[in-house]
This record gives sequence, structure tokens and C-alpha cells, in this order.
Amino acid sequence: MLSADTLAYAKSKIRDIPDFPSPGILFKDITPLLADPRAFHIVLDSIAERFIGSHVDAVVGVEARGFIFGGALAARLNASFVPARKPGKLPAKSDRVSYKTEYSVAELEMHVGSIPQGARVLVVDDVLATGGTAKAAAELVTTQGGNVVAFAFVIELGFLGGRRVLEPSRIESVMAY
Repeated sequence: MLSADTLAYAKSKIRDIPDFPSPGILFKDITPLLADPRAFHIVLDSIAERFIGSHVDAVVGVEARGFIFGGALAARLNASFVPARKPGKLPAKSDRVSYKTEYSVAELEMHVGSIPQGARVLVVDDVLATGGTAKAAAELVTTQGGNVVAFAFVIELGFLGGRRVLEPSRIESVMAY
């Protein structure tokens, strides 16, 4: 687990952007964290160590920032990486699910056959807010016959209640606000 100083270092790389994407929202920007190799490694190591020995077959990364962490985690966990994308981005036949976000209604797609029957899947994204996006990704996984073993996030915005939407599943977050 991370020491308090190590976590504080990584957390110091999260930038607050007021009124984005709309007035009254305080956006947690991860781009400074991504620009700092030490902070990026801290976050990846923190998530990966929680799943070593858990036998994860596939990591589903949610578009777009979930791809950044999901791909790197899949490599560290010796698992496949599967993107959950916005509509129209995947070239082959895809499963699709609609869901509510904190701002709107959206959709996610995953190529048919991306998740083998019975696969143990970790769903990864940068932020857990209301939980709708992660729940939609999990629905795609189960539609294809996979089992979501856990959700992992860099940041959890606890005041938005996303954890309740995903419970009783295992939920891991590096930082909480």
C-alpha cells in the first residue's frame, strides 16, 4: 500500500478546474499526473498490487482516460486489454448499452467476443463519480459471459454516490475526494 507521503505526492498532481464541463462542476484533471512519470507509476503500482494473485483475465478500460490506466494495468497483470468505447468507434460488430452520467445519457460499446465465457474481468476508469459508466461497462462484460471481479479507479468522488451503484462489487480507488 502507498505511504501517506507517496499518496500525497500523486494526489498533488491532480489539478482542479472550476466550472468544467459546466458551471458549478469542479473537474479533477489527471493530465498533470500523467505528465509526471513518478506519479503515474505510483498510481499504476497502487492499483496493480491490489490485484496481483487475483487471476484477472481481462482489463476493460473505459473510454477515454480509462484506456490510459487500463492498458498499462493489463500489461502489469498479464491480462488482455479490452476497450469499452463510445458509439461508432469500433469497426466490428459490437454490443451496446445506454446509461446515465452525471451530465447526460450516453452509450458504450464493446466488440462482440471480446470477453471469453467465464473470464475474470477488472473494469478500470480514471474517476468514479455517479457510477453509471462503470456499471454500463460491467453490463457489457456480463452480456458477453464474463464476471466482473472488481472495479478500479484513480479518483473516487464519494459525494456523488457512485460506490453505492456498484456495490456489493469490490471497488478500489487510489484517491478519494
